[in-house]
Amino acid sequence: MEAILQSLSREESDVVDTSDFQNPLDSLYNSSFKNSKVTDTISSKITHGTTTLAFCFSGGILVAVDSRATAGSWIASQTVQKVIEINDYLLGTMAGGAADCQVGLQLSAVEFWETVLRMECRLYELRHKTRISVAAASKILANIVYSYKGMGLSMGTMICGWDERRGPSLFYVDSEGTRLKGNMLCVGSGQTFAYSIVDDKYSWDMSVEDAIELGKRAILAATHRDAFSGGNVNIYHIRSEGWRFCGRFDVAQLFDEVVEKDHSFQHVIR
Repeated sequence: MEAILQSLSREESDVVDTSDFQNPLDSLYNSSFKNSKVTDTISSKITHGTTTLAFCFSGGILVAVDSRATAGSWIASQTVQKVIEINDYLLGTMAGGAADCQVGLQLSAVEFWETVLRMECRLYELRHKTRISVAAASKILANIVYSYKGMGLSMGTMICGWDERRGPSLFYVDSEGTRLKGNMLCVGSGQTFAYSIVDDKYSWDMSVEDAIELGKRAILAATHRDAFSGGNVNIYHIRSEGWRFCGRFDVAQLFDEVVEKDHSFQHVIR
């Protein structure tokens, strides 16, 4: 009898303790962080140092963004990819606090949550055998980030895409719980300067080429006046066939081209 008990005791000691194991989804949406008392003192009012622009026109949606990431007065990177490709018909833009941008790795809180959104959109397609609408995708993201309100997450994003039934759709979502639909949206510290250009030159019936030029010109104005915007201008065009990348344009070269073409910025000492 003693031999049997000793054998059972040895078998129990060989069993791995799984009490500390966690479901991967639980670690993705970390509930322990939510319940932490430390987060009570964290402020989420952080400036979105960037310029991201999107507007609807007769040819679809034009998305234009800069590529600079800053940490205070320090330029952390000039090559940040601020457009996140969720699926073939859906794009998200990235704007957030400087602490959310990691130098070199080019990761951010916005990119993480939009990666989660990409997963949710794919699950929706598998369950319902149809493409998710832009409105539904933006609502999913808004619900996720709202649960972290007041915990230091600084995020302002635009969800842009083409619906099978509604056509082009554009939504703004931020970490404070805001979700707005619009035909022209701009997010970031340089938005005032970008809006001034788009408000003056925008036309619903403009061609795709004119829309691209308008996007480039608007972001250029923002990078000229806003120290937190700069680098390159990345342009995307969304139409019924999906999105396409239109090009990456260096701000310094764009500045020279604009000066030569329409004699703007004549007050600038060169």
